[in-house]
Amino acid sequence: MTTQLNAEVDYALPIGDRALPLNPLIGQPLELEFSGRIYCQHCGRKTPKSYSQGYCYPCMKKLAACDLCILKPEQCHYHLGTCREPEWGETHCMIDHVVYLANTSALKVGITRSSQIPTRWIDQGATEALPIYQVKSRHLSGLIEVQIAKLMSDKTNWRTLLKGNGASLDLKAKAQEVEVQIGEFIQTLREAYGEDAVQPLEAEITTIQYPVHQFPPKITAHTFDKTPLVRGHLRGIKGQYLLLDTGVMNIRKFTGYEVAARPG
Repeated sequence: MTTQLNAEVDYALPIGDRALPLNPLIGQPLELEFSGRIYCQHCGRKTPKSYSQGYCYPCMKKLAACDLCILKPEQCHYHLGTCREPEWGETHCMIDHVVYLANTSALKVGITRSSQIPTRWIDQGATEALPIYQVKSRHLSGLIEVQIAKLMSDKTNWRTLLKGNGASLDLKAKAQEVEVQIGEFIQTLREAYGEDAVQPLEAEITTIQYPVHQFPPKITAHTFDKTPLVRGHLRGIKGQYLLLDTGVMNIRKFTGYEVAARPG
């Protein structure tokens, strides 16, 4: 789903070449039907199965966007000359990234390209987020994330996320604690990569409101692979999840699936 941060997040569902606005449909019936066809989001070929959220098997094996270091950026091997697509790495990985704290299902640390703020936070369902470091590459952001993950989670519990919004957290106080705990490690990175490689940020907390009329009392997940036709009343949207009265659906999981949407 595409998103835009306003007083609350505005959502739209890409259907072919069109985008279906979803916020006006909250409270209304919605039907999603999977045709059985899946197409690679990179090459467009038909594939019997989606890999790495929307790719065919050959693309999954050759594209840098599907390499393990995307999930574990601390394992970046660009400097070894073994990147699958060096030019892609230069435009996506060897650029400024931000390390942030967020309130999702609980306090967590995360990283993202500077250009992906606040989209990354919305996709994760964060209700509050605070950038704490700006770094010169994805690799550096991953190294810092690993250190902070020793102090807090780097993952979101999706079931807890969809049960409601958690209590507000003092992210600035948490950031100060992190700075003290990993200060020596940050200095070692500056000595190795340059003083400007890691810069602390003095940013404000971003608060995010989601269009949710009712959170599900019980979390049941819909999947097109088992149920090609999904029906229900749309109760809300949070992160990349549709909250239906019949269950929840992670829309991003089905990137590349050919789906018909019928509101009303």
